[in-house]
Amino acid sequence: MDEARHTLVRAWLIKAWHDLRSAHTLATATPPLLDTATYHCQQAAEKALKGLQAFHSLPPDKTHDLGFLVERTAQVDASVISLLEDAEHLTPYATLFRYPDDYMEPSRVEFTAAYEAAKRVFTHILDRLPASVHPETH
Repeated sequence: MDEARHTLVRAWLIKAWHDLRSAHTLATATPPLLDTATYHCQQAAEKALKGLQAFHSLPPDKTHDLGFLVERTAQVDASVISLLEDAEHLTPYATLFRYPDDYMEPSRVEFTAAYEAAKRVFTHILDRLPASVHPETH
């Protein structure tokens, strides 16, 4: 992998990690900000998938549809098809809680399910990539 691609893949994964950390921080705030935390779960999975696309030299798809991203990425890495259920669970959170006209507050249970799904996507993708592109996660 050339240096430019290495840098791009790592940048996507750092952004994904920051979204996961942000989700946790927002969910544990007083009071918890579960709407924004849940959004960051979707974003973490999206950015991790786009990092894997970049690793395989696929231009990142400009979509928040994680099911589509999984299916497209599965063309070059069949293992990601196992993420389809988590991806489809997370996709609505790209917009569901983002705007006041659609405002709803997710429950703690709903946030936790989204957070666990995002962690599974992120971890699966890290496991597919060389350690040199992994973000510092401690």
